[in-house]
Amino acid sequence: MSLYKSISVNSQTTVKIWKIEESYSVLIAPLDLKPESLKRVLSMKSELHQRGFLSVRHLLREFGYTDQDLFYDDNGKPHLKDGKHISITHSFTFSGVIISDNEVGIDIEKQRDKIAIIAKKFVDYEFQYLDKNNSEYINKLTVIWGIKESLYKLFATPGMLFREHFLVIPFMLQDQETVCWIDYKMKKYRYQSYFLEFEGFTCAYVLG
Repeated sequence: MSLYKSISVNSQTTVKIWKIEESYSVLIAPLDLKPESLKRVLSMKSELHQRGFLSVRHLLREFGYTDQDLFYDDNGKPHLKDGKHISITHSFTFSGVIISDNEVGIDIEKQRDKIAIIAKKFVDYEFQYLDKNNSEYINKLTVIWGIKESLYKLFATPGMLFREHFLVIPFMLQDQETVCWIDYKMKKYRYQSYFLEFEGFTCAYVLG
């Protein structure tokens, strides 16, 4: 089984990342899934999505939880029955879970040039410090997207827009952290965000 990386962010927060190398049958065999989880995974048309879903359950086991400990609210936000905060992500061949005593969000994205085509949909303020001609442009856009996706998962409020309501403060890729803000309905919320790159992927996570 492929636990790829475990990060102790602080005494209350841990990130675990899984590299999805196993087949669907190998992943599902040891799992005890709730009926609704089994129904959901069987309804997925893509085996890649099925393997992503199942690998997240293996990450839960790494934390000492099972599928029975996880539930979702009406906004689709995951929760744990013991009250700890959780956020979940999977992208192609990697999945990630962050668990904390505080609000959190996590996202993994594959680094792809086509993110530049949609940049205007999720970037506004950040264009002030981004350089389209810089070799790090795609990587920085991917970090920004990952942080904003993490903020969206953390806040879980319908109607929030990446471009208008989320801000990522200037950063250097080697710093692997920055500050980010939610500016929504006349209120501002400040968060610390972290990011790392591996095998052509970017993982970002945000702490409340």
